[in-house]
Amino acid sequence: MRAIWTGSLGFGLVNIPIKIYSAVQDSTLDLDMLDSKDHSNIKFKRVNEKTEVPWENIVRGYYLDDRYVVLDKSDFEKAGPEKTKHIEIKHFVDETEIDSMYFEQPYYLQPEKTGIRAYSLLRDAFKKTGKAGIALFVMRDREHLCIIKAKEDVIVLNRIRFAEEIRSTEDLDLPTTKSKPEELKMAISLINQLSGPFDINKYRDDYSERLLKIIKAKSKGKAVPFTPMKVVHSKTKDLMEQLKASLSEKRKAS
Repeated sequence: MRAIWTGSLGFGLVNIPIKIYSAVQDSTLDLDMLDSKDHSNIKFKRVNEKTEVPWENIVRGYYLDDRYVVLDKSDFEKAGPEKTKHIEIKHFVDETEIDSMYFEQPYYLQPEKTGIRAYSLLRDAFKKTGKAGIALFVMRDREHLCIIKAKEDVIVLNRIRFAEEIRSTEDLDLPTTKSKPEELKMAISLINQLSGPFDINKYRDDYSERLLKIIKAKSKGKAVPFTPMKVVHSKTKDLMEQLKASLSEKRKAS
């Protein structure tokens, strides 16, 4: 793995030199876009209105007062010099307090050799207290809010969204009707019947696997059988009848 950020992690007066690594990888197939006429690979070019632009000539700018203000690397560092190379934990919370709506991207933190003891100390303290640290840092010229916690032997940084990034629900047309007590009781029974411990290993990206099988079959000129799915709705509109049928179906499966 290649480190995507290098700097330090601090709490109190303790500083830990660290490297950040992505904790996830894409499971989707890497498909190319082709011209349907001759299957030529479609390429994207960086162009202005006159000519193609090489990477080294590309700069970023902000349109202000009818003109562009061009920014360079030092301008981004000036906006938050302490956050470009250092992650300071200034607040700790119970991990369960953080709504999953805010979670965005996980990363692994690895200590440099000089920070092994301090890293182990913070990791073990996280485990003992069940707490998570809240911090701000800058990566790829943007400030991020994050929580930092222990997961087994590694300290994990989860990038989370700012409150203003979550849209309000006020524009949604949401139902205001209250559920009937007997229907609610039956729905809870169905939920309890389908409940169990969460095991992420039970779930796989089967779609990509099936798509790859289709690709391999087509490459050999084999026809792939296909039956379009039809969603069959319940014949009755009675919620109690649908719930009772759901419970009986689960019992049959058991």
